[in-house]
Amino acid sequence: MECRDKSASPGPSSGASRSRPKTSKPKRSATANNNLTLAEVLDRFADGPTDGVFTDGSSVPNPGPGGWGSVYVSKGEIVDQAFGHHEEETTNNRMELTAIIEGIKLVPAGEAAVVYTDSNLAARTINEWAEGWARNSWRRKNNAPVANLDLVQELYDLTKARPEITIRWIRAHSGSRWNEYADALSTAWQRDTL
Repeated sequence: MECRDKSASPGPSSGASRSRPKTSKPKRSATANNNLTLAEVLDRFADGPTDGVFTDGSSVPNPGPGGWGSVYVSKGEIVDQAFGHHEEETTNNRMELTAIIEGIKLVPAGEAAVVYTDSNLAARTINEWAEGWARNSWRRKNNAPVANLDLVQELYDLTKARPEITIRWIRAHSGSRWNEYADALSTAWQRDTL
């Protein structure tokens, strides 16, 4: 299942406000343990970058069912968002890679953007290793196969076709508003309220 929402609203039943969140907010994320709704994230968090695409993936348990979420933000306002649920057994890494792929697709062609991922593995895969694997017929240095090759190849091709896109790692569950929001999108399949 995949959902795209250009309305930039956390949902009609959420009662979310566009006003600045309260100043007393936790330093550590509650999303990792409490599965916050989008409205709760917007209410609790205000720190972090205000421009870019923020992505996250989840699998509970890992491996198990999972989801992914991406939100494109400009000047602190949501431009677009997408999220999905993978019903069959998947892994956190597959959902992280899927979130980045779908996040890039939110950005109009030719428009520069930073895509943030809290998966250091996914960021390093594309920024450091994929080019070498591609030159080596998609094999690692020790001739071992590349994990999640279908998604790695798709993301590699997408980043080569979109040189105006930069993929950057951001610390997970550190209170960065839009990273927390992407986390909430990636776990939305576990809640009744978006």
